Amino acid sequence: MTGSDALIVRPLQASDRPAWDTLWAAYLAFYETARPQDIFDTYFARLLGDDPQDYNCLVAELDGRLVGLTHYLFHRHGWSVENVCYLQDLYADPTVRGRGIGRALIEGVYAAADAAGAPSVYWTTQHFNTEARKLYDRIGRLTPFIKYDRG
Repeated sequence: MTGSDALIVRPLQASDRPAWDTLWAAYLAFYETARPQDIFDTYFARLLGDDPQDYNCLVAELDGRLVGLTHYLFHRHGWSVENVCYLQDLYADPTVRGRGIGRALIEGVYAAADAAGAPSVYWTTQHFNTEARKLYDRIGRLTPFIKYDRG
């Protein structure tokens, strides 16, 4: 992408709040869920905070408009000295899919992990997320792990 349609991946800024709200709500809707306003407020504040154990956010900007986001977290792992990186949320506006938004955001997280000395980046998705899994199969490695939760 060149010229006016250059893709920029950058850290979240306070002025991004309205666009971030829209993107994260769309992400949640894709997974057939929603969260109350206080969760939006708390999450956004944490994303802008300076606690190294809290979440980080990168956004994708195209033509001056936010079109994607990713949230990621560094945490300790029992099998390594270094922290590892968990990529929790990844979303690209459907109107710009197929233009490298998801790949650029994941590569941004990879770069952040490298800069932080985190040797591993991992994420989960639902089995029906077939479009995203096409990308994940190209830039990641499918593991044999199955996720359980308390339920």
